[in-house]
Amino acid sequence: MKGQEWYQADNVAEEYDDKRFSRGGRLIDRREKQAVLDALGPVDDRSILEVACGTGRFTVMLAERGADIVGLDISGPMLQQGRQKAAAAGVDDHVEFMRGDAARLPFPDDHFDAVLAMRFFHLADTPAAFLAEMRRVAKEQVVFDTFNRFSTRSTYNWALPMGSRLYSRWEVDRLLDGAGLELTEATHDWVLPYGFYRKIPNELAASFRSIDTVIGGTPLGEKIASVSYWNTHV
Repeated sequence: MKGQEWYQADNVAEEYDDKRFSRGGRLIDRREKQAVLDALGPVDDRSILEVACGTGRFTVMLAERGADIVGLDISGPMLQQGRQKAAAAGVDDHVEFMRGDAARLPFPDDHFDAVLAMRFFHLADTPAAFLAEMRRVAKEQVVFDTFNRFSTRSTYNWALPMGSRLYSRWEVDRLLDGAGLELTEATHDWVLPYGFYRKIPNELAASFRSIDTVIGGTPLGEKIASVSYWNTHV
């Protein structure tokens, strides 16, 4: 996986949220969380696995809404950040953080009601294998996001030293077919790439986001959106 050593470093875990979800990145955090909630629907008493949970942004949010959730990640330092968040939010009893490999999930078939993966597939070196594992352990639903090949993200991606994988709609359809998943809903967003928002103050980012949303609501906006959220069922 690209950047795996970087991702598992202690200092990266400690600074991860501040670097990505401060300033204009607050807009990204809110939108991503809303996308997850929209896709999953009511989560009270549902069993959920979050693959590549990182610092537990979504894990803790879903636990606060009553989900019985496991957060799995390859990075010990990232998981420690998640445990601290869960303790601070008072939801430790609804969350289990586990270190593991997304390509070999340590759970039996059909173990979770839903499986979630955000900010993961752009780093996946074997996406078909990962998605197949997510589908294997899901009884009802698999939700994930991708960065899109034909978007402004391609320019931003070119400048990233770590790089990230971009997907066309054809590639996503092929992944879903291979994993035996049926698409329930696809939402496309963010004409401007995430990196742009993270570089500007939150107040200024809100104005750009308004413009972004207007463009995104047009047929052109959907075609050039940087991010897609995929809601699928088993």
